Amino acid sequence: MRLDRRRFLAGSAALGAVGLGIRPAWAKGSVTAAVYPGSWEEAFRGIVAPALDKAHGVQLEMQALYAVDQIAKARAARGQPTFDVFVLDPGPRVSGIEAGVFDKFTPSKLTNLGAVPAGLADEWGVTVAAQVVGIAYNPKKLPPPKDWDDLLKDPWVSRLGLTGFQTTFGTVSIIEIARRFGGSETNVDPFFVEMRKVLSKVATIGTPQSMAGLYQQGQCDVLYTNTQTVSTLKGRGVDIEFVKPASGAVAFFTTMHLAKGAAEPENAYRYIDTVIGRDVQAALIQPPWNFVPVNREVALGPELPMKTLDEMAGFVRHDWTKINPLRAGWIERFNKEVAK
Repeated sequence: MRLDRRRFLAGSAALGAVGLGIRPAWAKGSVTAAVYPGSWEEAFRGIVAPALDKAHGVQLEMQALYAVDQIAKARAARGQPTFDVFVLDPGPRVSGIEAGVFDKFTPSKLTNLGAVPAGLADEWGVTVAAQVVGIAYNPKKLPPPKDWDDLLKDPWVSRLGLTGFQTTFGTVSIIEIARRFGGSETNVDPFFVEMRKVLSKVATIGTPQSMAGLYQQGQCDVLYTNTQTVSTLKGRGVDIEFVKPASGAVAFFTTMHLAKGAAEPENAYRYIDTVIGRDVQAALIQPPWNFVPVNREVALGPELPMKTLDEMAGFVRHDWTKINPLRAGWIERFNKEVAK
């Protein structure tokens, strides 16, 4: 039997608790999951962990890691991962499949699968949250833009907050801008051509993490982002509205996957099943978390640009098997030509 450091620490702590006459918190075991730092970690600590404990007596241990770091850590672990479950956006999901760091997934083990729209589970994992990307603007300072190319026109460009390809929402937004000028999901040259014409007018350029703060501080009044960010800022009293571009909002999905060689695979399924359950999804859609749910039994709020989850099937989607090989070059080019 393999006894890795994670099991050893858990076992030692449990024995200590028994010796003190205290019921071990992980009497039915535990699961260790990677989770995005920030709001994801806070939401999962406050909502998912108690729900998993209540339903299954399983303790949730989290490792706060961005997607790229999850893949890198799993590859370095060489089949002995330090966590059981990945949470990834579509680009890193493709990287994970290609790197062989996932175990095959059995969706039928999830009791809540029937409430998830068709096509959101496969042999590699299941979708646990959606993201809808479009344009956000300050309605007190600007007229509503109609489509992606408006961002490079006045009056919007002079109040534009610009960020690059580091994030999924940044990448898909720039692809859509490029498409309005003749580009495609593998050709963003038109974005750079058009950007050179207006770069001196752009209000601010920042990292993805800084954009919400820059908007809140009034350093820009229009940007591309997701509904979750818009709802969060609106909840703080910020003047902001979401626009679904005329050519279509973008939808992409955050998925969970079983780590290859996971120490607690059955608890991993219980954890994932808890995440997509109605009660947890209904809690995660509430402020301040504002997740876009994937469970049909959860009522959608008026801030989302759709009445049912099935409408997302008609939103713009992208093929990350084509984007991934190009993305690093795009990031480098953006930093050199735009954020210089």
